[in-house]
Amino acid sequence: MANKTLTGFKEFLLRGNLVELAVAVIMGTTFGAVVTAFTAMLMDIIGKFGGVPDFSSTSVAGISVGAFLTALLTFLLTAAVVYFAVITPYNKFSDLRKKDEPQAAASAEDLLGEIRDLLREQAGKGPNTL
Repeated sequence: MANKTLTGFKEFLLRGNLVELAVAVIMGTTFGAVVTAFTAMLMDIIGKFGGVPDFSSTSVAGISVGAFLTALLTFLLTAAVVYFAVITPYNKFSDLRKKDEPQAAASAEDLLGEIRDLLREQAGKGPNTL
């Protein structure tokens, strides 16, 4: 009984999608650190021009909204980094790959239809008569 349980556990660990999922989580976490660092760098650049973009002490009518504003600005910058540094180049690359891929082969019915149309044209008949 224990041997069967260990065999099932071994199969679970060696299943392909589990390994792929683990790699995706690790890569996602690492990529998240890169995006966070880049966003922090952008915040520093913004800080050079207009002061440190930290709104933690900002309040409106006695309600502290600073932490929300800082988080919102960080979110918008992170979204911009992901869109312009990842999504846009990926879409352009995907479009280039699609252009390089060979077109799907025509089906037998399509080829027979083309042959029929060519035979009609050679016989001097219109495309709708045979």
